[in-house]
Amino acid sequence: MKQSSQRLGKGMIYVAWLFMLGVLTLLFNHFLDKQNNPNQDLSTQYKPDGTREVILQRNRSGHYVANGTINNQPVVFFLDTGATIVSIPELIARRLNLRQGTPMRVNTANGTITTYSTRLEHIALGEIELEGVRATINPYMETEEILLGMSFLKHLEFTQRGNKLILRQYP
Repeated sequence: MKQSSQRLGKGMIYVAWLFMLGVLTLLFNHFLDKQNNPNQDLSTQYKPDGTREVILQRNRSGHYVANGTINNQPVVFFLDTGATIVSIPELIARRLNLRQGTPMRVNTANGTITTYSTRLEHIALGEIELEGVRATINPYMETEEILLGMSFLKHLEFTQRGNKLILRQYP
């Protein structure tokens, strides 16, 4: 009987250790996710003149990554002022049920590739919202982040101060 209770006690200790390791893993993953995307819960400030303002925090790599939506479905954006157009990885485009349009040859930092045109019915970063934004579906992108290029950003005013990027949408 004593050996059985000792075995049970050891089993409980192992379960407790596994539980603690699981909790620590979840906490560490959440910490890393927050470092990569410190803009997961965006708030929008409304100015008296109707201007909408969203402030983004730079991530530990010096980039601006933020949660947003396309056609009311959650996505993660990587702001890229060097990108002419919003560029969506093909896997995400499928999840969003985007229509693959005309093939286009585009020049990227990695060479010339073929992408497919599409139009986003609705795109939002916080409560900064636009409709009918041009985008491309990129079959070569293997990331979960959408490049938020100038086809969206050109409609906004943006100012960088220190580690913050202030985006403004005027009425």
